[in-house]
Amino acid sequence: MAIESNQVVSLEYEVRDGGKIVDSNVGGQPLVFMFGKGQIIPGLESGITDMTIGEKGDLLVKAADAYGEYNDEAQQELSKDQFAGIDLNVGMTLYGQGEDGGTVQVTVKEVAEETVFIDFNHPLAGKDLMFSVTIHNIRDASADEALSGVPAENQAEASGSCSTDDGHSCGCH
Repeated sequence: MAIESNQVVSLEYEVRDGGKIVDSNVGGQPLVFMFGKGQIIPGLESGITDMTIGEKGDLLVKAADAYGEYNDEAQQELSKDQFAGIDLNVGMTLYGQGEDGGTVQVTVKEVAEETVFIDFNHPLAGKDLMFSVTIHNIRDASADEALSGVPAENQAEASGSCSTDDGHSCGCH
């Protein structure tokens, strides 16, 4: 039976880019999310639709259905003065506030004498990803969960997101 919107899904995952593991919760807390609410990347959500509790599977998620294609235009050169007090290094991830007030993640691409080149693309943009998943649980959401979109398991966190120490997120937006 297919997983349906407003069901709470709990899963264990490992994400690989080529042969390299880029994110995993294996052996840790499962990822818990509300199916059909856009809380994980579209390709992963559509890939688990027909899975059942206890089922394991490998799902190839193309870049367009993961973090999108790499956008060469999503780079910017800024004055180094805007980063006062930050010890900048190439490859580091910074967080700021976007025009819409939301959090924006950028990667430092180059540090010049007076300018800094940053990249607004997600670190996994343009990459096809292999997800190895195990479905731990599927249950109907309570009325409160369906209304809020936040499973009870995530309400203490209030963010409903999952991320690793290196800034990657496991399929969440």
